[in-house]
Amino acid sequence: MSENRKLAAILAADVVGYSRLANEDEDRTLARLRALRSDLIDPTIAVHKGRVIKRTGDGALVEFRSVVDAVRCAIEVQNGMVERNAGVPQDRRIEFRIGVHLGDVVEESDGDLMGDGVNIASRLEGVAAPGSICLSEDAYRQVRARLDLSVTDLGNTQLKNIAEPIRVYSLRVGAARSTTTATSESTTSRTGLTPPKLSIAVLPLVNMSGDAEQAFFTDGLTEDIITDLSNVPGFFVIARNSTFTYKGKSIDVRQIAHDLGVRYILEGSARRSAERLRINVQLIDAAGGGNHVWAERFDRDLADIFGVQDEVTRRVVEAISGKLGVKNIVARSRPSNLEAYDLCVRSRGKCDISRSDNSEACADLERAVHIDPNYCEAHSNLAISLLFGWMFWGEPQIPGRAKALMHAQRAVEIDPGDSHARTILGCVQLYERNWDEAKFQFDAAVRQNPNNADAVAWMGELQIYLGNPQAALIACAESLRLNPRPPGWYFWIMGMAQISSGHYGEAVASLSRDETYGTGSREVLIPALALAGRVSEAQEEARLFLAGNPDWKIADFTTNLPFMSITAAEPFVDGWRLAGMPD
Repeated sequence: MSENRKLAAILAADVVGYSRLANEDEDRTLARLRALRSDLIDPTIAVHKGRVIKRTGDGALVEFRSVVDAVRCAIEVQNGMVERNAGVPQDRRIEFRIGVHLGDVVEESDGDLMGDGVNIASRLEGVAAPGSICLSEDAYRQVRARLDLSVTDLGNTQLKNIAEPIRVYSLRVGAARSTTTATSESTTSRTGLTPPKLSIAVLPLVNMSGDAEQAFFTDGLTEDIITDLSNVPGFFVIARNSTFTYKGKSIDVRQIAHDLGVRYILEGSARRSAERLRINVQLIDAAGGGNHVWAERFDRDLADIFGVQDEVTRRVVEAISGKLGVKNIVARSRPSNLEAYDLCVRSRGKCDISRSDNSEACADLERAVHIDPNYCEAHSNLAISLLFGWMFWGEPQIPGRAKALMHAQRAVEIDPGDSHARTILGCVQLYERNWDEAKFQFDAAVRQNPNNADAVAWMGELQIYLGNPQAALIACAESLRLNPRPPGWYFWIMGMAQISSGHYGEAVASLSRDETYGTGSREVLIPALALAGRVSEAQEEARLFLAGNPDWKIADFTTNLPFMSITAAEPFVDGWRLAGMPD
């Protein structure tokens, strides 16, 4: 048998008291562990470029390219577990012990790793306290100057079946923070590390107009500011879906920053009258104790709304980066007509709610592009609404498909530097089975705006159809980093990627999430359940699905979705057949 000796960073993890938890409620414990793998562990490993060598029921052995990647992954997992265990009785919590070592290993022909490097990592995990990480001296030496860590030196420790004592360092992360924390105490991100300096979340502006109808306008204004900041090179900006989960809630901004892994929070209010616009905004250094960095009031003519957006973006960038007269803000294509802008803003997010909402969005956007033929976003949003019309809502493919492609291409012609426009064109090209062109557009979208989580998620879907499930999983994990509280369709893509890669139990957990199941994920949950060995549940889901879709056929699904080859579609087809779905 051929083998290859090399130096590797190894992470070993397992669940504390797993046997006790399983004995008390095996089904519930297994379901929780599957969900953790799907939602937290596997995406985090993928983001940090780890490779799972083997799973051991309640644990895993993972190889990383560097110790820094391994420790960052371990910290993020442990902090994620603190959040998930909040409010759970102590005796029912799932807690991990983790060991990290840098050492010599032997890689066998099947990819398995053997040797002292693996053995020491496993023994380090065994001496770690619940919720903590133990590092060998060799591992700690690699990260002590690169990561801001608080460690306890446990001294030379005799590990089981290891000949010589190993110096061990214990890193305990994710300790629950008191809500009465002093304002001088800095906040760390959800990764356990200090959040990036140029990181920000924009909370939904509060509608002060006294007219609930104007909520769409203040939400649209918030979204535009997020987009403008996302286009600033070097900035990490949390996606709109994640920040809008805090709308109408009274939560300390320091907690929000901690949850989202950012340093700064922008919040404020807006009031729109017939001809005037008043905006109050304030920038808060949440990781620096909640201090106000900058606040300003803008009282302008309504027609100057886009000038106000540009000014807010410029002032925020200057305050965070410390640079005056910032030159690197990307100018976006703006509409020339406020009525067209209102119509476009009202249509945002309607395309995937219902057939009637999608039809209403199409009508509004048709009018918007008629009023302002050079309105980039209106063309893009009309294209995706037309695409979803025939994909999901039974609208005729002719002329819908041709019109979708025309409007998507027109948007990119108007503003080739618009990341959103590139993303939508990529979506349309994907369903036209122009895979190379779709990838080109998604790549361009991410290059133009690295914060574009939707483009990254769509790239994950493309990789599924191309038959590259591991690349799909990595893209899904990255999209969740950018958008930690995403819409349900992100996990639909994640579930499909997990089916393609053979992680059927994890796929069931992803596709069973309330927000994902509500978007219609039953169609792909059926094969996930069947392939996971839960055939009776798959058959029941199939019965419920076919009751509402009596004409559905496997052949129609594989024909309508842009699988590049039958091989890429095989796991889904096999699962449907196991569940008794019609060919």
